Amino acid sequence: MGRIGVLLLNLGGPDKLEDVRPFLYNLFSDPEIIRIPSPLFQAPLAWLISTLRAKKSQENYKKIGGGSPLRRITEAQAQALRSQLQQDGHEVNVYIGMRYWHPFTEEAIAQIKRDQIEELVILPLYPQFSISTTGSSFRLLERIWNADPVLQKIKYTVVPSWFSNSGYLQAMASLIEKKLDSVKNPNEAHIFFSAHGVPVSYIEEAGDPYQKEIESCAALIMGKLNRSNAYTLAYQSRVGPVEWLQPYTDVAIEELAHQGVKELVVIPISFVSEHIETLEEIDMEYREIAEKAGVETFARVPAPDTDPTFIKALADIVMQALRDRPILFTDTIRTQNNVKLYPQERWEWGMTTSAEVWNGRIAMLGFLILLLELWFGRGLLHL
Repeated sequence: MGRIGVLLLNLGGPDKLEDVRPFLYNLFSDPEIIRIPSPLFQAPLAWLISTLRAKKSQENYKKIGGGSPLRRITEAQAQALRSQLQQDGHEVNVYIGMRYWHPFTEEAIAQIKRDQIEELVILPLYPQFSISTTGSSFRLLERIWNADPVLQKIKYTVVPSWFSNSGYLQAMASLIEKKLDSVKNPNEAHIFFSAHGVPVSYIEEAGDPYQKEIESCAALIMGKLNRSNAYTLAYQSRVGPVEWLQPYTDVAIEELAHQGVKELVVIPISFVSEHIETLEEIDMEYREIAEKAGVETFARVPAPDTDPTFIKALADIVMQALRDRPILFTDTIRTQNNVKLYPQERWEWGMTTSAEVWNGRIAMLGFLILLLELWFGRGLLHL
């Protein structure tokens, strides 16, 4: 083998409060995050949403220290992975490519070229595939690759998802078991998986396999855990007026409390690093909801971060990818359960699901334009 590299992909997060608004702008500029009829509207809509959400988001980041720990944790994971691979007898460079903040994917690719990497494993730090996470990063990488003859000489393989990896499942089961044994009644505590949600349209129209993979992942972890505790899977972090995957985390917590559940052991199943959605949304917002509803114990299982079993699992995934047949961006994007990434959806006339969805999106866009005009006091209506 020649010079080998591993590119870890992640979302990214604002390092300080001043970064929050531009981070949100980058996030909502991605058509895989917000799908609208024309790319011409993407930037204005992203500007509007990031402007309206910036203050509240900054307040949330203040609660966890003034910025996201995601970069620091991902860098620690990269170093731990490199050390594990060296320990296993493999000299590998590990790079970090964030989708919406520094170090951006483009920065990582530039370094990979400078280091003259000959063989590359592209490993998303998302155990489950989704259009809005892994799919978005793969689309970006595909564009970069197709435009650069130097990159096209690199032999690469992508790992679409790895939620069923035995080492990962064991790492999650061990973390849950440790937290479970720390509560008052370990055998009676309710195990609660909270995953990041996605709009229902991603699943029903675009063929996103995310829901199936999340559900399978939770079941596999419970199998590895080998406990008789009841468990629930719910979805958090919904935004906007469209329908998202249900049950919603906040609603599910209240329902369990009303059913008499007193102890919850909460697992952030779709996250492998601590960040705003674990440290603020789960630890603060959902904890408060649970306590007000009557839950006496709210025990949150930590994200894997640099857990040795988890890092060993990542190392095994990398080596397996190097041994297997290369998987390309195009193969993954076009064949991952027939996923349709933006802008492959087409506008259909008549009483069809597609037409209904697009009409709803256009109506929402028109409403946002109206709000923008009311905000600034100028526009077509004023004219």
